[in-house]
Amino acid sequence: MGPSMQINLDSRPASKVEAEALVSYVFEPEKEQGTAVQGVIADLDQAAAGALGRLASGGELTGKMLEFTLVHFAPGIGAQRLLLVGAGKSEKFGTAELRRLASAAVRYLKARSVKRIALLTRESERTAEAAQAVTEGLLLGNFDGDKYRTDKKNPPVESAALVGFDPAAQAGIARGRIIAESQNFTRELGNEPSNLLTPRLLAERAEAMAREAGLAVDILDEKRIEELKMGALMGVARGSVEPPRVIVLTYTPEKLTPGTPVLGFVGKAITFDTGGISIKPSNDMEKMKFDMAGGAAMLGAMRALARLKPPVKVIAVIPSTENMPGGRAQKPGDVQIAMSGKSIEVINTDAEGRLILSDGIAYAKQLGATHLVDAATLTGAIVVALGHFNTGVFGSDAAFTERVLASARRAGEKMWPMPLDDDYRELIKSTIADIQNVGSGRGAGAIVAAWFLREFTGDTPWVHLDIAGTAWLDDAKPWAGKGGTGVAVRTLVDLAMNFDGRSPTAK
Repeated sequence: MGPSMQINLDSRPASKVEAEALVSYVFEPEKEQGTAVQGVIADLDQAAAGALGRLASGGELTGKMLEFTLVHFAPGIGAQRLLLVGAGKSEKFGTAELRRLASAAVRYLKARSVKRIALLTRESERTAEAAQAVTEGLLLGNFDGDKYRTDKKNPPVESAALVGFDPAAQAGIARGRIIAESQNFTRELGNEPSNLLTPRLLAERAEAMAREAGLAVDILDEKRIEELKMGALMGVARGSVEPPRVIVLTYTPEKLTPGTPVLGFVGKAITFDTGGISIKPSNDMEKMKFDMAGGAAMLGAMRALARLKPPVKVIAVIPSTENMPGGRAQKPGDVQIAMSGKSIEVINTDAEGRLILSDGIAYAKQLGATHLVDAATLTGAIVVALGHFNTGVFGSDAAFTERVLASARRAGEKMWPMPLDDDYRELIKSTIADIQNVGSGRGAGAIVAAWFLREFTGDTPWVHLDIAGTAWLDDAKPWAGKGGTGVAVRTLVDLAMNFDGRSPTAK
């Protein structure tokens, strides 16, 4: 995950802070104010003898979201540069915007070889929660997926000072660091080429992380997978010479009350997806290395939870295999018997994620999970429905689903609830087996995939996150480089941290 940025607090007045760049933000002025130079910016303007006011009146500081204005050697300001970032409308500004703004500022400045920065927030944004969001933003923005490039373009920012926070903010910084470094761990796995991250290598990386973090770990090899009769997973794995793995990580709190709920995290980890015999078009197929992003998200979440110590037991089950068109590969029309005993007619071998998850879900339940969340780059259909902005959320239990959505809102990850009516169940009926792995007809692909998974959850409250549109950025954004996003890690961490021993169906 690269060298880590030092983040500390600086109690000096902002104009006296010495850094290569002091970052702050300006809002779009409301009509009666007439200028973006308000609050802490007005204080800086006073120190700089009105230089910022003159910029604003010249039309340069509009406050439009993520518009950058860089001022060099402003008089009366100790920092060599002052970076003012547009923050949009003040009434729409919250921790999610603060996180994104911190990321964008880091990326803007490191492209200009700046190493030491300071960040000045509004006085109302100096809570431990804000310090956490800023820390997450700084560390996420400092990450680049250029591991295999010999000419590294933008060296990371080395240190950041948060100006004007009181010492209580240290707890937020510590929490933000754990979460952001875990999200970056997930992003790094998503970026790995599939020749360098086979199921066995993913299991090795997971085991090393678990040992370091203090999590219990169990890696199921192909023999144990066969003994457990995970027929759906084995069906997908048949086509590859690389053997499958199931990664099981367990976090147990020190004081565990018997009978309390147990969270089960299930993540799809197809380390490369060719589609199998129902082979994909060659265009964009190289991106199918990130078809393990759901599994990587569960690993990142567990890495964070081991350090944050929630009051609830969490079990992560991550089935992993390649999906290849080998001589022994499963074929359209084959019937596989899942671990649960259900028979599945495989109509399309490229609908393989739901097959491996069905066995992952069954195993998580067998290990004692009372509430399930899965994350998977499952369907192209969710991208048609929601684009690349929102993760699709499906659930069998309204109260538990609302808890996950509330965690997403707190974590600043956009997620949107999708329907799962009984009517859709018709679409996966098979004539020769219990169910088939794709719908009859063209519509509702993401819902059909979710219904398929629901067949294996029984009465266990379950939420499915379809991250196919949100786990990867095709193009760099001001706040993030191209590649894996680490989506769902922050939401899952928030869910576990706020999931105490009380009945989780209560709001």
